[in-house]
Amino acid sequence: MTCPFRRPPHAADGPGTGPAPGGPAHDHPGGQPGGPRPSRLYRNTERGVIFGVCAGLADYFGVSRFIVRIVAVIALFMFPPPTLFCYFMAALLIPRAPAYHYESDAEKEFWRQVRLKPSESLSRLRHRYREQEQRIRNMEAFVTSSEAKLHRAFRDLEG
Repeated sequence: MTCPFRRPPHAADGPGTGPAPGGPAHDHPGGQPGGPRPSRLYRNTERGVIFGVCAGLADYFGVSRFIVRIVAVIALFMFPPPTLFCYFMAALLIPRAPAYHYESDAEKEFWRQVRLKPSESLSRLRHRYREQEQRIRNMEAFVTSSEAKLHRAFRDLEG
């Protein structure tokens, strides 16, 4: 599924051609074609206390960092060795969040909903595109109708 807030990649950028200078790979600070993926799990080192694992998990699941940290501390007291092992493995395996900024709050909310409820997001997008398709059909029907020709003829007479 693609984000409705992103523009499509350039037509000249096909598979195997690589990104062109100034192309999509250079549009985002991540340097990857299309930029970093907002729906991926990252460590949030800016808001993290130690390695940013809890902050990254909180961002990914859309919950408070405080709640994730409380759960981590409770797990640390109940199961110290596995909790420490899992935390440090997560710190090693989860990549650091790239310098990515959403263009708007609507885009940020869109990607959060994609992470939390992907089927609902897909359903919402399908509904949105069905409405757009119906509007386009209505416009096409009007433009090709005799009524549109009559409006055009009156407009030409006035001008």
